[in-house]
This record gives sequence, structure tokens and C-alpha cells, in this order.
Amino acid sequence: MYHVYPPYPCPYYVNTPMYNPDTMYNAYNPYQYSYYVNTPMYNTDFSKQLTNPYMPLATEKECHDLIPIKDYGPEPFVVNIEKATTQNNTFRTALWTGKYLQLTLMSIPVGEDIGLEIHPDHDQFIRIEQGEGLAKMGDTKDTLDFQEKVYDDYAIFVPAGKWHNLINTGCKPLKLYSIYAPPEHPYGTVHATKAIAEAAEKSHNH
Repeated sequence: MYHVYPPYPCPYYVNTPMYNPDTMYNAYNPYQYSYYVNTPMYNTDFSKQLTNPYMPLATEKECHDLIPIKDYGPEPFVVNIEKATTQNNTFRTALWTGKYLQLTLMSIPVGEDIGLEIHPDHDQFIRIEQGEGLAKMGDTKDTLDFQEKVYDDYAIFVPAGKWHNLINTGCKPLKLYSIYAPPEHPYGTVHATKAIAEAAEKSHNH
């Protein structure tokens, strides 16, 4: 038989656990984030933080540390190029324009391309930071006999005088940075879309 006077299992102001406490949410764990901080939904460790209240919280710097995308040339400049490239959402934005070299960021939408072009007097370097595509090059517009698939971390070297194009064949924006030597576009160039870029190039006789 049960003891006549067993102590009540919980204080009167707390509901008695009806399920196994080990499998329930612990109502007394400290909330993972301060009330004034948005939960970082992109944090891959978020599920771990829910089960471990003592895991260090994401700092405000980590949540809000974005690189202002603008032309920093020709002053000395250091940048996390991968972060800047994947952060960019414009078709083309100049990040650094100097006297002999220029770096631009590009984001090519799914199913679109940079556009067939040629640079008669300078070489070009392209590095893919996100997505996949098809690089084409050739001696004439109609003879693009060099074709290679490219992915994250691939580099493309375009010799002066070669017609070339880069097509997004993946399922997400193709993000890359391009280096021209000498510069190809005016200082501070920002082309939100391909149509804007083509109109600007026509006005500059490119």
C-alpha cells in the first residue's frame, strides 16, 4: 500500500509532469537569445543551441557583419573576397578600380549569361564562388570551340582578343568576381541588371 502521507511531488504552483521529464522541453532553461536579438536562422548550430543553453551565443558582429559593396579603389584595400562576392546581388558592381587593374563582382541569375563579348587589348580573370556554369571561348562569335563546365572555386582565364561568354547552368545565382587589367568599366560602376549593363556599355561604345 501507499504511504498515507507521501510528500506532494511538486510545489503547488508547478504542474506535475505528465510525461517523462527527460524527453520534455526544460521550461527552466535560459532562453537562447536576448530579447533584443533576432534568432539567427542561418546559424547551422542553432539546433545545438536549443539543446545546450550554455553554448556561446552568436555575437552581434556575426549577425550583422556585412561588407559595404562599393568601389574602394584606388586606395589600399583588403577584403574577404568570398564573402563580398556571395553577398553581392547585382549583375555587376565594381569593388576596386585602380590605374592598371579593376575587380568587379557579378551575380548571374539562373538561366542567364554574362553576354558574348571580347576585350581586344587586355586579359581577364574570373573566379566562381557560388553556383555552376558553362564557360565558352573562341576566335569568332560563331566559333566558340572552347567550352568547359565550371563550379565553385574554379578560375577562368580569358586571353585578350577572345570572344567569350559564361552561362549559368545551375539552380541558383552564379556568383563570381572578375579582374580586368587594365580596367574595363568606369570607377564606381553599378549595374543592377544585365539590361542596365548592356545599355551602359553601348553608351560607352563597348
